[in-house]
Amino acid sequence: MTTAAGCDGRVAAHPPPALAALASAGVLAAGDVQIASRLCALAGEDRDDVLRAAALAARAPRLGHVCVDLADVGAMVVAEAATAGADVPALPHPSAWRDALAASPLVAVGNADDGPRRALRLDGNLLYLDRYWRDERELAAALRARSHPAPGVDFDLLGRGLTVLWREDLDDQREAAALGVMRRLTVIGGGPGTGKTTTIARMLALLDAQLGGVSPRTVALAAPTGKAAQRMQEAVHDAAREMPVAPAVRGRLMALEGRTVHRLLRSRWGSQTRFRHDAGNPLPHDVVIVDEASMMSLPLMARLVDALRADARLVLVGDPDQLASVEAGSVLGDIMGPARERPVRSAATLLALRAAGAVDADRGEAGEPADASTTADGVAILRRVYRFGGGIAGLADAIRRGDADAAIAVLAAGRTDVLWIDADAADVPVGDLGAVRDPAVAWGAALAAHGRAGEATAALARLDGFRLLCAHRRGPYGARHWGELVERWASPAGTAPGMWLPGTPVMITRNDHALRLFNGDTGVTVRRGDVREVAFPRGDGLVGVRPGRLADAEPVYAMTAHKSQGSQFGTVAVIVPPVESRIASRELLYTAVTRARERVIVVGAADQVRAAIARPIVRASGLRRRLWGDDAGVDEARVWPGADDGRPPRWNDRRC
Repeated sequence: MTTAAGCDGRVAAHPPPALAALASAGVLAAGDVQIASRLCALAGEDRDDVLRAAALAARAPRLGHVCVDLADVGAMVVAEAATAGADVPALPHPSAWRDALAASPLVAVGNADDGPRRALRLDGNLLYLDRYWRDERELAAALRARSHPAPGVDFDLLGRGLTVLWREDLDDQREAAALGVMRRLTVIGGGPGTGKTTTIARMLALLDAQLGGVSPRTVALAAPTGKAAQRMQEAVHDAAREMPVAPAVRGRLMALEGRTVHRLLRSRWGSQTRFRHDAGNPLPHDVVIVDEASMMSLPLMARLVDALRADARLVLVGDPDQLASVEAGSVLGDIMGPARERPVRSAATLLALRAAGAVDADRGEAGEPADASTTADGVAILRRVYRFGGGIAGLADAIRRGDADAAIAVLAAGRTDVLWIDADAADVPVGDLGAVRDPAVAWGAALAAHGRAGEATAALARLDGFRLLCAHRRGPYGARHWGELVERWASPAGTAPGMWLPGTPVMITRNDHALRLFNGDTGVTVRRGDVREVAFPRGDGLVGVRPGRLADAEPVYAMTAHKSQGSQFGTVAVIVPPVESRIASRELLYTAVTRARERVIVVGAADQVRAAIARPIVRASGLRRRLWGDDAGVDEARVWPGADDGRPPRWNDRRC
C-alpha cells in the first residue's frame, strides 16, 4: 500500500496517483496530500500538474517557506527524493507550469487584489497559499509606508543626548540609536555581543527626551518568546542603572517591562493567529521595539505591523545570520536586504545624522533618493563585538561568511577558547569526551552544592555556566540522548538523576501565564529546609515555584540550538549533525557557536562541519523583492546550495 508519511509518523493511505511518488519518497507529508486533494476537489480541478503544485504550496509553510518558487522547486524535489533512494517524475518546466496554473480555477494570478479570492496565488514564478501572499503583500506595503523620517525630531536635543550617552568615539551604536529616534522604521542588525541591547537602552533615553518621558504605555518592549522578552527587560534595566541620566529618566526606564509579541497584541482566546489589537484597534504605543526579530514569522510580523498606529515608531533588532523563525519566512533578513552587508544612506538622511552629531562630518556613502524615503535609510549594522574575541569571534565570522576552510583553521589552531573533537559525535567513545565531561561535571557540582544549601541566587548565577547544544531533538545526535549523558556526568556520585534533585537545571516547555513562566525559561531546583522548589529569575530578583505547580517542565542539561536563541552560556559544547541531516545548516552552527561567552567545544568531523557551513537555510519568499525591487540581487536564502555536492538544500524540517 502506498502511503504518505506525516511529520508525526502518521500516514495517509492511497494518495492520488499524481502525488504517490512524491509521498512515498517523503517529499510530501500526509497533510500536504490531504490539503491539495481537498482544494482541487472543491475547485473541480483534476490536472496532475496543478495537484502537484498545490501539494508543494501546502508543504512550503511547514518547512519554513512562504511560497514555492517554480523555477527552483523541481531540482530541489528530485535531489531530495534521491537522498531517500527514490525516483520521482520530473516536474513541469516553469513556463508550462505557470500556464497550467494560470488556467486553473484554483489559482488567482498577479499581484493585484482585484478578482475573486482563490486558494492559491501565482505571482510570477512564486506560488503561494492565498493567506501567505496577502500577509507578504500587506506587510511589504505597510513597511514601505513606514520608511519615512519621523516628524518633530529636535536635532539639537538629540545631539546633546548622543554626546552625554556616548563619550567614546563615534561608532555604529550612535548612528543606530539616532536612526531609532529619527525614523518611523529602524532595523538594527548585529551579531551577539555587538551591543544591540545597550543601543536599545540608550535609544530609549534619547526617546524619553523627545517624547517628554517614556512609560509602559508610550513604549512597548517585545520579543517573540517569553525568555527573550525577559532578557531584553533585564538588559535595559541593567543599562539604565549605569547610564549618566537623571534619576527620573532612570526610573522611567526601569519601569518598562518586556512582553511577548503575542501578549502585546493580546491573543484571542483559543487562537494563536487572531489578536485583539489590529488595524481597527491599534496599539496605544508611540514606540514598539522588538528584540530577537530574526525569530519572527511572516504572519506574526504582519499582525504586529497591522496593529501599529500610523505615527508610531517600529524598531526591529536582531541577528539576521541566526536561525530564522521555525514558522514561515525569514522576515528580518528580507527587510534588511542588501543593506545587511553595507548600509548606504540617502543624502537627506546623512545630512540629518550629521546635524545630530551621530556620524562624522566627512562621512560619505550618500545615495539616492534624496528624500530619505527608502528602507535602506532605516537599516543599521553593529559589527564591533564586545562579548567575546579571539577564536570564538574568528570561528563565528568564518561560519557567517560561509568560509569552511577558515572555520576549520580556527578549530584546528589549538586555542584555549575553541576546542575541537574532530570525530563524528555518534562514534566518539565516552572515554574520549573528557573535554565535554570535565566542564559539565564542574558545573553540575556547583549547582548541586548551591541547590542543597538552598542558595537560590548563587545557583541561578551558575545556571548558564555550561550548556550542550544539538541540532536534533532525538537520536544519537539529539538533545535527549546527550542530555541524559550530561545529566549522569553532572549528578553527584551515587545519586540517581531526577528533575527535583537539588541543583537540577529545569526548563519550561509551555507558557504558563499564571506563573509568568514561558516556554524556554530556565531555573534550578533548590532545597529550602524540607521543601524543594525551582528558582527562576524574575526581573531583579527570583521566584520560587513548587514542583507540583510545574506541569510542563524538563531537565535542561542539553537543548536544541533553536531553543538556545537569545541565551548566553559561559561554555558551550556543540554537537555537529551528520552530513545527511535535513537540518544541518550554516545558520544553525553559527547560532550554536555564538551562544558561548568564554569557550566553545565543537564535537564533529571535518566533513560534517564543512557540510553545515556550505548550506545556508533555504527560505522561498517574495518579501525582499517587494521591499527592494527586482534589482536588489539574488537572495542567498532562496538559492539551492546543494548544486556543488549533489545534495538537497537544508529545509527547516521539524521531522528531525
